[in-house]
Order: sequence, then C-alpha cells, then structure tokens
Amino acid sequence: MCQLRSLLYHKRPQSSGQSDLFNLHPEEKKWKHPAAASVVATSSRDNNDTIGESSPKPTKFVTFLGKGGSGKTTAAVFAAQHYALAGMSTCLVVHNQDPSADILLGTKIGTSPTLINDNLSVIRLETTKMLLEPLKQLKQADARLNMTQGVLEGVVGEELGVLPGMDSIFSMLELERLVGFFRQATRKNHKGKTFDVVIYDGISPEETLRMIGLSSKTRLYVKYLRSMAEKTDLGRLTSPSIMRFVDESMNISGNKSPFDGMTSAAMWDTLERFLETGASTLKDPERFRSFLVMDPNNPISVKSALRYWGCAIQAGSHASGAFAIYSSHLTNKNPKEEFVPLPFASALVPFSRDGLHWDKILLDQANSSVRELLSETVSQGSSLTPSVTFDTANKLVTLFMPGFEKSEIKLYQYRGGSELLIEAGDQRRVIYLPSQIQGKVGGAKFLERSIIITMR
Repeated sequence: MCQLRSLLYHKRPQSSGQSDLFNLHPEEKKWKHPAAASVVATSSRDNNDTIGESSPKPTKFVTFLGKGGSGKTTAAVFAAQHYALAGMSTCLVVHNQDPSADILLGTKIGTSPTLINDNLSVIRLETTKMLLEPLKQLKQADARLNMTQGVLEGVVGEELGVLPGMDSIFSMLELERLVGFFRQATRKNHKGKTFDVVIYDGISPEETLRMIGLSSKTRLYVKYLRSMAEKTDLGRLTSPSIMRFVDESMNISGNKSPFDGMTSAAMWDTLERFLETGASTLKDPERFRSFLVMDPNNPISVKSALRYWGCAIQAGSHASGAFAIYSSHLTNKNPKEEFVPLPFASALVPFSRDGLHWDKILLDQANSSVRELLSETVSQGSSLTPSVTFDTANKLVTLFMPGFEKSEIKLYQYRGGSELLIEAGDQRRVIYLPSQIQGKVGGAKFLERSIIITMR
C-alpha cells in the first residue's frame, strides 16, 4: 500500500529553492494509475537533504474556516490524506474533543503524534496536557533568573485547570513547535525530519481567526507597552528583567537568548521583529493557506463562509480558496459565483457502513477539482483581489471587505490622519496610509464588496 501511495503522483523535478508542495505543473496535477506513473514521489524535504540541514524548507500551514456542520473536519482530513498521498510529510492537528476526525480516519487520535501511514501523522491538542511543558519551562527560567525566589516550585501542573483563553495561547505554542512561525520548527516526524505541511482543525473558526491575527495584534500591544515602559521610571527599571523572563520561559528564540547583553531598546526591537516574522508568515501564500468550507445545500453555511472570508482579511491574512463538501452526490447547487475571484472546488466524500475508503475517494474523478485546488500554484493565488489598494493620484483607499455589509463597517482615525482603524465583525485592523494621502476622511462608499474611502 505504501508503494501504491508513493506512485500515485507523478511529480516533476524541483527547481532550485522552490517547494513542490503547492506548485505542481498543471499537466502533472492529474492523478495517474500506478502503472502509468514513472516517477516515485518523495517528500519535498527529502530533496533538501543534499543541500544540508542548515537550510531546510519551511513547513507549510493549512487550515479551514466554516460553520459547524459544514464539513470543516472532513476537508481537513481530505487535505491530510491528499498531501500524504503526494509524498509530503504531513501532520494533522485536531484541537477539539469531537470524535469526527477519529471516525473519518478510522483510528484513535492521541495527544502525541500517531503514525497513520508513512507520510501522515495525527495529534489531538488538549490544553490540560499542553499546560505542563510551558510550566516546566517557566520553572526552569525561574530557577535561572530567580524571579519568584522559588515560589513556582510549589505549583503542581496536574492540579491546574483550563481558564478561558488558555486554549488559543497554548495551541499557538504547540503549532509554533510544529510549523515555526517565529523560528525553525522543532517537532519532528518519525523519520527525524520536520513536517512538510501541518493541517490544523481548530476549536472554532473564531478561535482560529484570533490565532491568525495574534502576531499583528500583539505588535500593537507591544508598541504601547514599550511607550509606557520607556516613559516611566518603573517601566525602565523592570522591563529588561520581565522581557528576559518571558524569553527564557517561552523559549521563543531557541536555546540561546538574543537578549543577553542587550540594552532595553534593543530588546524591544528584537521582540517586534519576532512578531513581524510571525505576522508575515500568515500573509505569505507560500507558507500559509486557509480555505473556506461550506455545505452548498445550506444557504446559512454559504453565508457563513463568505463572512469568514472577510474576517480572515480583517485578521491580517487571506483566504486561498473555497470548498463545497457533498456527502451523498453532487447537485446543481453550486455557489461558485458568490466567491469570485477565489478558486472554488467541490468534493464528494460519501460515508458507508464500513467507514471511508480514502484511496477510492482521493482517486475519484469527481474530486479532481479539490485536489488541484489543494496543489494549486502560488502564482494563481497571488492574482486574487488585494485587501488594500491606494490610489495616491485621486487620494483613494479601497478595502476589499467580502461578507460584510456597509452598516457593519466602522471607520476611525487616529495619529493625526496617518492611519485608519477599520472595525468589522469581531476584528479591528489598522491601515497605515502613504504620506501622499494622509489626512482626514472626506467620504466613503460601498461598492462590489469593497469600501472606497476618499481622503482630503
């Protein structure tokens, strides 16, 4: 079976420095019968072994956004099976207690990576267990820096429960180990190499969106905290020690802290660069892809997917495409036009009494559009509508806001007209204006899912 899986994709040789994960040639995207395949697919990271371990290709991160019951978990499992069958070292991360993923995979998912086949591992995140490792690191940092004078040693992690908000924080720490948003990923697969692609099936779309926007939002908090720290005696006195403690406990910079010997200003600069790296990763279509998922027979599910499209943009990222998931048979209900210019695909994932036959499902011609969308070229994705455009000649700012109505969008101005604050849904986004069009807002109109702002 493993040989069958590796033979199913015919892949062209990689060009130098270019990942093949999302860049299959159009003529080579067609799934072939094993007898017709002439090249054995290998992990994109295997090709990098000749280059050396010092320059590994970064792990890709894929997630799905959709209303409950729309097929979000089904899409995540489909994608995991697809990438694994293509020869990519894949890890499916499930962050909920819903047994749907277990049923779809036909296996029990544990809190440590479980190997499904040669290329696919799966793990379930449970915050109560994820809490233990950061607490251990916190105690180690305290022992080195003596911040609490030994008080933390008396805290027993197994006694602690989960407080609101802890799920997102600790899941982000675990995903950092798998993906490496801020630095190189550290968790490895069973062959001792980091994963080529990590697929995340989160608690809810709202929590996933908050995680996507975490770096960019934290940068704003850091900006104001830095201002407070540099303008007060208490801040100047305590901020270096607090920042060293945070760095030691979270281990955000690896084994050796970059803060050693730095001035306070240099520490703040370093922290902002870390956050900028994380924010940039989630804007990069080569590193991050999020797909909208819907039940095409449910108008509410379709409307929710449109809404999450706008929310993803508001969170500082993007949507890479849209899926319609059918469980029985394909119908004429196809909301493709509502998601233009996003790539759109439909998947048929039928349930049977004896479970799901993924090899048959993946090879089904009815699912070819989904396989092509998952392996789509980055160049096509980059041609999508930009979230912000500036027309300096006419002093116009155009914000692409799909899924929102004009009445839901609020504009604010601060900093003397140098930036705009856009509030829509549960997200706020800061738009920094070019110097040529900075000033007061003269008017705004909503046209074709975009808000066009005139500056004066």
